[in-house]
Amino acid sequence: MTDVERLTPAPTLRVQTQYGVLEQTREVVMKYVILIHSNPQPWGHPTGNYTAEGRALAADQRERMEKEFEELLGEMSAAGEFVVAEALDAPESASVYRWGAGGPVTTDGPYAETKEQLAGFFLIDCETRERAEELATRFASPGDVIELRPVM
Repeated sequence: MTDVERLTPAPTLRVQTQYGVLEQTREVVMKYVILIHSNPQPWGHPTGNYTAEGRALAADQRERMEKEFEELLGEMSAAGEFVVAEALDAPESASVYRWGAGGPVTTDGPYAETKEQLAGFFLIDCETRERAEELATRFASPGDVIELRPVM
């Protein structure tokens, strides 16, 4: 979209930092991240095949769900809503960096001692929040927790 085509001026994001004010003019975006939290054992993707809840499903039901998910990804791609996605390696493979006494301190992962860990994410671009919520509900699978968060 060119500046001439824009009906309203692009908003200016102003952020006060310790180094001064950061200003950036940008288009209003409707991007969201769908975060998938899970505890597959052993760690693997798709997570539903490795969670206790997912393994408890009948094979034909799991196969149907995988087919529906592939159709969802195709629908999102065709609509221009799919931006990028990545599956993440096991939490034990992470390195964690914190600020400690006098400087950064590095430890091995996982980041937090919780049952569910971040297993992957999908960045989507939707017309409305309602559409993003509709898509996020379709990501839910046995043993996973899905979080939808707008991009700043």
